[in-house]
Parts: sequence; structure tokens; C-alpha cells
Amino acid sequence: MATPNITEKITRSLTLLRAFILASALLLGAAAIALGLVLTHALRQQAIDDARVSLTEYTNGLLHREVVHGGRISVGYRAKGLVKSSLAARPDIISVKVWRPDGVLAWTNVAPERIGRTFPVSDHLREVIQTRTAVANIEELDSAENAAEASGGVHRALEVYAPVIDGGYAIGALEIYADSSRIESSIAYKKHVIWLATFGVFALLWGLLVLLVRGASTTLRRQTDQLRKRSKDLMTAYAKLEESSLEAIESLNATVEAKDPYTAGHSRRVQRIAVAIGEELELPKDRLDPLRLGALFHDIGKLRVPDAILTKPGKLTSEEYELIKRHSQDGAHIVGKLGPLRATVTIIRHHHERWDGRGYPDCLVADEIPLEAAVVGLADAWDAMTTTRPYQAALKLEAAFREVREGRGTQFAPEVVDAFFAAYRRRSETFFTPEADESGGGLHLVADTA
Repeated sequence: MATPNITEKITRSLTLLRAFILASALLLGAAAIALGLVLTHALRQQAIDDARVSLTEYTNGLLHREVVHGGRISVGYRAKGLVKSSLAARPDIISVKVWRPDGVLAWTNVAPERIGRTFPVSDHLREVIQTRTAVANIEELDSAENAAEASGGVHRALEVYAPVIDGGYAIGALEIYADSSRIESSIAYKKHVIWLATFGVFALLWGLLVLLVRGASTTLRRQTDQLRKRSKDLMTAYAKLEESSLEAIESLNATVEAKDPYTAGHSRRVQRIAVAIGEELELPKDRLDPLRLGALFHDIGKLRVPDAILTKPGKLTSEEYELIKRHSQDGAHIVGKLGPLRATVTIIRHHHERWDGRGYPDCLVADEIPLEAAVVGLADAWDAMTTTRPYQAALKLEAAFREVREGRGTQFAPEVVDAFFAAYRRRSETFFTPEADESGGGLHLVADTA
């Protein structure tokens, strides 16, 4: 019974593997995008930083002596000529401005009419003065302050703010505008390379993962098919084993009855009567089937009783009776070793218990007795009363019915007695034994008990 559960688990595992493939695609895709963004941002920043360092070193080295005099910003007359000559060596430079900390434009090589004007102090100028560290970014040339630079047809430029250091203090700043088209083209090309490489690597990883999972899925499917085949073979073998076991028990049971010719057919009659009572009690199939088998094999424990005691015509001694009484325990022990009959263990062990607690082997009282065991107990007693034994002649139906009625609530469970009479009314032939009174008196006696 465990094999179907294993098959279900393997099927769930295959489903989880498929879900894992989809989830891994999403996760790897997200990771690829995140990594691509990080790398492209780092690439852009690195390109701007490299340009910032290059432009800052070049311009500071060129202009520092011309813009610093006496510890303050004071642009000399040679600055214009120097910047003009520098443009030939660095054609990417669009313009250079020299700023005082208070926002006064000290000098510029483009639109010199702006020299001496005061502009609002930009965040970049303030940052450079405070930190003494150059900053750079690619900016749109759309403000009034850089309108002159935009008039040449350039609308985006690399803007670098570099501190002018003298005596360890930032006394002003250089603002350098450079053509950003070359940098942006390089960044764009490298971005494409990064995105293609990133997605290529992650796609390769996902492809390898798919191949790995597909291989695992194929192995699981093959194992599942093999497991199903083996399970089918095992179930077939188990069914044959159950059938063989039942046949063996039936043979043993027949051996018990063969020891005592007076009880021939006893087990079958008890089975027939017990099933009729169980159906009257409306027991479900999962309880009726064990009842049917338990009734059939209720005396299997008598295999361990010596023949001399089992067929003794006279009265048993107390020692012999105690040995006979062990047959219910021995029977339960025998059937308990066989899987198909384990559900009958309590029926066989307790079919000699009494409602008043004076039965054996465990002296159970009232509802402590399993209902099926109580049913078999009454069926067994009825057949014993209506069958001739070495120590007892068969009772007539009238006397047998009286015994059952008088045993209600003492020897027999009340509801089982009631079901017994109800079943007899429905199918009296089930309860018929050849030695019982055939006069029909039993039929009207049953009516009297209603």
C-alpha cells in the first residue's frame, strides 16, 4: 500500500522540478538585469571618472599659475592665450570657466562679457569648495549660465568642476565643458557588450540547469515506471500469497473439524449465522468482512488442543477445561501472524467473553467486548445448542430460543440478541440445523420474542 504513495511523491517531485525550472528562469533573469544595471552604472561612472581625472589634471596644470595670485583667484592676461592653444591639443574641450567661491565668474574663454558677473552658487561649486574634490557628470546645457556653451550647437556635455587649491585651501574652482559624444558612444557600445555577455552567461547557466533537471526528470520517470511495474508484480504476488494463506488456514480449520466428527460443518454454520446477524446490525463492509473470516476461523486455536481432550465423551476435568479455554488466545496468536486475518484477532480472542464479565480469556464486561466478537459468540453458542455433541444432545428450537432469551444481558449482548431474532424472522433457513426441531415451533417462538 506504500508504493502508490511513493509514486505520488515522485510525481510531485517532477512537478516541483518543472516549477523550479520556471522559477529559476525568473530568478536568473532578474539577477541578470540587476547585474547588468550594476555593471553598466559602474561602467558609466568609471568612464566619467577617467575623463574627470584627465581633464582636471590637464586644465589645472595649464591654468593654475595664471589664475592664482597672492592666495586668491586673479586671472592673468595670458590665460586666454593658453586656453586657446590648449584647444588644439584637446579639441574635446568646449570651454573653461574660473569661479570664485561666492559665484563670481572670474574668467571664461567663451562669451567673455560674462566675466565679473555673479551667478547663483551651484550645488556642484559649493560641493567642490567644501570637499576640495573634483566632480563630473554629463549634463544638458539648458540653463542661462551655460547658454553660451549651448549656442555652438552642443546640447549635452561632460561638465567637470575641479577645485583650485592654494595653501591647502580651495580658493575657487575650474568649470570645464567637454564634448561627451565620444564618451557616451563608448559607454553605449560597452553597455551593449555587458548586456549581451550578462544575458548570454545567465542563459547558458539556465540552459545547463534545464539539461540537468531534464536528466533528473528522465531518471525519475524511468524509476517511476520501474516502481509501478514492480508494485504491480508485488501486488499480484501479495494477492497470491494472501490467497495461499487463506487456503492454508482453511485447511488447518478443516483439520480441527476433522478431529471431531460431531462438529463437522460447525465453522461454516457459525459464519453463516454471524454474517446474518452482522447484516441485521448494518455493519459496514470493512467490519462485515473481518466478521465473516473471524467466524469461520474462531476455533482455529483448537489445533493446539490434544485430540483426547477435544473428543472426550465425558465431562472435562478443570485442568482439561482450562486447556480448552486457551483455544481463543491460541487462535488469535495464529491468525495474528497473517496480514489478511489481523483484523480478526480481537474477534477470535474475545468470542467467549460474556456480557456479565464471567467469560474468558480477559473477563471483559458489557461494551468492552468488541461487537463482532459478541456476534460470533452468540452464533457459536446457537450452533452448539442445536447440534449433538458427545457431552450434550441437541436442544429443540423452543429450548434453544429460551436459552438465548434468558442469556440476554448476562451471557449475550442485548443488541446482538435482538439482531439475532430479527435476522431469524427474515431468514430462518440460515439458522437451520439438521438436528434441530423441524416442527416449526421455533418460528412462532421467534414471533413471541418480538
